[in-house]
Amino acid sequence: MTASRWLLLALVLAAALLAGIMLGTLRLSPTDVLRGVLGTADPMRNAVVRELRLPRVLVAALVGAGLGASGAALQGATRNVLAEPYLLGVSGGAAMGAVIAVALHATPAVVPLAGFAGALGAVALTLMVARAAGGRGDARVVLMAGVVVGAFANAAIMVALAGADASVVRGALWWMMGSAADASWSSVRLLAVYVAAGVAVLLLLARAIDVLALGEETAAGMGVDVSRVTLGVYVAAALLAAGTVAAAGLVGFVGLLVPHLVRMAGARTHRSIISAAALAGAALVVLADVVARIAMPPAELPLGAVTAILGVPFFLARLRRLA
Repeated sequence: MTASRWLLLALVLAAALLAGIMLGTLRLSPTDVLRGVLGTADPMRNAVVRELRLPRVLVAALVGAGLGASGAALQGATRNVLAEPYLLGVSGGAAMGAVIAVALHATPAVVPLAGFAGALGAVALTLMVARAAGGRGDARVVLMAGVVVGAFANAAIMVALAGADASVVRGALWWMMGSAADASWSSVRLLAVYVAAGVAVLLLLARAIDVLALGEETAAGMGVDVSRVTLGVYVAAALLAAGTVAAAGLVGFVGLLVPHLVRMAGARTHRSIISAAALAGAALVVLADVVARIAMPPAELPLGAVTAILGVPFFLARLRRLA
């Protein structure tokens, strides 16, 4: 990508963040936002900006960055243009682990760890199912395996919630549809650690992913440890899925959509694709969260529903090309 396109992407993200703070039940001007961030506005606007909207837009941005980066890396490592955490069952596995931890009354710090374990289990199960079907290298077989694993994870979640209180079930179901409404500064800090670690691992593996995208045999012939690189990508994707699911629930199709957009914008190497996908994913989820808040006031749409409305038509178009 050219420098001008990187600058444009950064400006789009900045504009999305500003819109996320300005728009809502209480409309704020850019001056109100600046004063609220500095703590010099009136007490109500200070509270809205610093305690409600700023944590929310940062959580949404981090969720989008994690999903975008993991989708870009998964597509390169698997040579599958439809790969992304939601469709491969990774996010579903993370949700299963997190919900089971909540149902067992685990502490908040344990929930992302349980999600990480669930995401790793979902990755292993997806690959096992695809291998058993004899189509690990076939994009459609891997995709169907991920859908099956995701359905199993949803069933396990329903079982875990069967004996829970009605209020817990309602909250869990809303969270499973995706929402950044419960964002707080503690969730921002925790998610920032997960996203920074996961994206850093993917960037370290980016050169190897470039080679792996040429094919496993070619990559092995060029000295790439295919198993180690593939495992590293899956573990990093699981880490990112666990963090994003724990912070905002299931938000699908971001990891599918944004890598294609940044490749269309000129990103070629996976270092640039992963970096640009993180920025584009952050902007996309922040804007989707704005739509979720203002589309049907005073009600709020699920964040995952908004991203699905954007992603499903794109997914069907890509799937038709593979048919």
